Amino acid sequence: MTKYMVKRVVLAIASIIIVTLITFFVMNLIPGGPFTAEKAPSQAVMDALTKRYNLDKPLGEQYLLYMRNLLHGDWGIDMKNGREIGPDLFSKFAVSVKLGGIAMIIAVVFGVILGSIAALKRNKVPDRIIIFFTTLGTAMPSFILATLLLLVFCVQLAIFPVFSSNPSLVLPVISLAVYPTAYITRLTKTSMLDALSQDYIRTARAKGVSRSKIIFVHALKNGLIPVVTYLGPQIAYIITGSMVVETIFTVPGLGTYFVKAITDRNYSVIMATTIFLAVLMIVANLITDIVYKLIDPRINFE
Repeated sequence: MTKYMVKRVVLAIASIIIVTLITFFVMNLIPGGPFTAEKAPSQAVMDALTKRYNLDKPLGEQYLLYMRNLLHGDWGIDMKNGREIGPDLFSKFAVSVKLGGIAMIIAVVFGVILGSIAALKRNKVPDRIIIFFTTLGTAMPSFILATLLLLVFCVQLAIFPVFSSNPSLVLPVISLAVYPTAYITRLTKTSMLDALSQDYIRTARAKGVSRSKIIFVHALKNGLIPVVTYLGPQIAYIITGSMVVETIFTVPGLGTYFVKAITDRNYSVIMATTIFLAVLMIVANLITDIVYKLIDPRINFE
């Protein structure tokens, strides 16, 4: 286990370095810059800004300077407002965590429950109803669902405001939770059916073990391993990948922050956000592997 963990940490560091290299150099290849605007500042101001943010140096030197500062905990300076990126980054992330965390909890709870019901009622009416709605849920992208919810509940019914300084999280949570709920439901059903057909389940039945214990202690525990596999990257994605949903509902989270940085060509914010997201994804996958071992000690990482 220790050897595996060390190997994963080394690979994680290498992955982050590769992500930073690709992001930095591709970002600088795009025409324009952070100070390009319809009403461009004077040449003297442009020269001062370029020097302040080290944009007058060769790209390789800029990259090394950025990484050196990052290793000292400096996320950089926002090129649009001159503020430190760190406080803004973590405050936006807190909003996204709240939004994505609620959506993920709903998805896991309802997904596992509905998947278990579908497996136990296979080919019966409850199973067919659940599969119908989960198929619909997996086929509809979150941004389309978000747009429909916005049109119905904000524009037509006027239950929620279209624009607000403190927007409700109800519709964004629904938009983010539907797809993972549907996917987890189908995954749980498949895993449960596979687990219920194993020899150890038949042995437990022959020994007179109660049906509830067979389902919740034996079948569900072993059937959750594929679900855990999905949850690792999905948790990181649903927390940080809700860019379009946050933008549609004007939620001031990390997704909106990232999209605005790309639109403004705000190099320092793009770099900081990309690195932050990459680290989050890698850590989520590492935690997933550890949870595997807790769920099923038979899993060997060597």
